Amino acid sequence: MARHGFSVLAVIPARGGSKGIPRKNLCKVAGLSLVEHAAIIAKGLTWIDSCVLSTDDPEIAAEGRRCGLDVPFLRPAELASDKATGVAAWQHAWLESEAAFERRFDCSVLLQPTTPLRTVEDVTSTIDAMLLGGHRAATTISRVPGHFTPEKLMLLKEGQVSFLHPDGARHSNRQSIPAYYTRNGLCYAAMREAVVDRMEIVETDCAGVITVGHVANIDEPIDLAFAEFLAMRGRAE
Repeated sequence: MARHGFSVLAVIPARGGSKGIPRKNLCKVAGLSLVEHAAIIAKGLTWIDSCVLSTDDPEIAAEGRRCGLDVPFLRPAELASDKATGVAAWQHAWLESEAAFERRFDCSVLLQPTTPLRTVEDVTSTIDAMLLGGHRAATTISRVPGHFTPEKLMLLKEGQVSFLHPDGARHSNRQSIPAYYTRNGLCYAAMREAVVDRMEIVETDCAGVITVGHVANIDEPIDLAFAEFLAMRGRAE
């Protein structure tokens, strides 16, 4: 197995601690844990060479194994705190996986359980954008709604509002506002050089893959309710 001749490692990062939703990665959407949602997509990626769950938590590790994921290591506590960066945890998982499987991986995809409604097509499009475009990384992105763009944002000082953007006053219609995009967490892809050597994801040479529809990115309890709604109605609703 490989993608366009490159060996691929899939990493599912799922630390145990979470302030917004305790035990978040074990919460369920549409009857499946967030870990299981990620595992199902990983199994559908026929070009994946290996897939690992990166966690510091024995209960989450057990859930990963139940879902058919490899858990060849536990993440150290310093990479599972609120202050730990995602790229550091990804780098650790990459190197530990190479040691466990005794092989080198050319590239990797990161499948965060907190965006459970991704599709196989989301992941495939992301890695293809990177590999076929000759980039070091790629990420899925969503267009920012017009009322959340810089031209629409306001500052509040001493009870008075003002526009954040110097041209904000002339953008009464969202159609006049440039297109802005934000990472939506459905998929990250990176070459080994980006994560292992440079500890970068989107900083330089990262392709953007636009996805259509709403994305549930779970941080707070209301996000779980939104994910349940999307699971019933579909992401494009």
